[in-house]
Amino acid sequence: MIEFVWPWALAALPLPLIVYWLLPRASRPEAALHVPFFSALSGFEAETRTEPRSLLRRLLMVLGWLALILAATRPQYVGDPIELPTTGRDLMLAVDISGSMGTEDMQVSGDKTTRLTVVKNVVGDFVERRRGDRLGLILFGSQAYLQTPLTFDRFTVQRLLAETPLGIAGGKTAIGDAIGLAVKRLQSRPADSRILILLTDGRNNVGEVSPIQAAKIAAQQEVRIHTVGFGSDRMEVPGLLFSRTVNPSAELDEKTLTEIAQLTGGIYQRARSAAELSQIYREIDRLEPIEQEAETYRPTAALFMWPLGLAFLISLFITATYPGTLDLASLKRRGQRTAPQNPARGLEA
Repeated sequence: MIEFVWPWALAALPLPLIVYWLLPRASRPEAALHVPFFSALSGFEAETRTEPRSLLRRLLMVLGWLALILAATRPQYVGDPIELPTTGRDLMLAVDISGSMGTEDMQVSGDKTTRLTVVKNVVGDFVERRRGDRLGLILFGSQAYLQTPLTFDRFTVQRLLAETPLGIAGGKTAIGDAIGLAVKRLQSRPADSRILILLTDGRNNVGEVSPIQAAKIAAQQEVRIHTVGFGSDRMEVPGLLFSRTVNPSAELDEKTLTEIAQLTGGIYQRARSAAELSQIYREIDRLEPIEQEAETYRPTAALFMWPLGLAFLISLFITATYPGTLDLASLKRRGQRTAPQNPARGLEA
C-alpha cells in the first residue's frame, strides 16, 4: 500500500487561492514618473488582461501545483511484512562420513539402508526446524573440513549435506580434529550460544589432537558439545551355509563420547535406529530452544520523485507554450503609433 510521511503538507493546497484573493486588496503606490507613451502602455496592459486565458494552461497549472503538493507529502510504497532472520544460537553440526557410515544396518520402511542415508534425512529435518539459528556444517573422516560456515541459509546446509558422498574425507575417524575445527569457528561468537552437535559411529583413530584434549579446549571457550553415537547393535551377515549375527557398532567409543559431553556441559545419546536418532535430535531441540521472538520489517520505496518530475515537466511545457515575457519590439511599435503629436510636452514629474 501507499503511505504519506508528511501528510500535513496537504494544508498548502489552497495557498494559490489565498494569494489570488489577497493580492487585489493590496494598495498600489502612485507612479513616481510619467512617460509620454503611458497611455499606450496602459492600453496594452488592459488588452493583455482582457484576453481570455487558455483553459488548458489553467488546468496544467492546477495539475502542476497538485503534483508539487503530492511530492511534498513524501509518498512511499510499503510492501508486505518480511520476517527477518533472528540471531538465535550458533550451532555447528559435525557429521562423521567415514567408511563405516556406509554400513547397511538401518531399516527405513522395511528396506535396508546405510547409516549415512538415515543421518542425512534426520539431520536435514533438524536443520529445517532450526529457523533463526546460524548453522554450520563440518564433515570429518580421516580429516575434518568445513562444508558450510555459520549461516542463516538452512536450505544450503541441507543441500550440501544431502549431496555429501560417503568417504570423501577419508576412511578413518578424526573426532578430535572435528571438535578443534568447530571451536575455531565458534570462538568469535557470543559465549552463551556456542553449540556443537557431533555424530559418529566409531572411535578416534587419526588426527592431530585427541578428542579429550579438544573437549577441554572447547570447555575453556564455553562451547557446549552434544555427542551422538549411531549404529545398530545387531546385524545379520549371510554366510555360506547360514547367517550369523554381529555387532556392527563394536568400534563405537561411547566412553569417550560421554566424557566429551560431560566436560563441555552437553549430553551423550545413543541411537540404534532411525527412529531413535530422530528422537535424539528432537530432544536437542528441547534442550536448545530458539527463544528469541521473530522480527519483521516492511520494505519501503520512495515515490516522491514521480510527482516532482511531473511538476517539472508541466512547468517546462507551460514556459515553452505560454511565454510570460512581453514582446518588447511590438510594444515599442505600439507606443510609437499612439505617441502624442506634441513632443514638447516631454517628461512630466
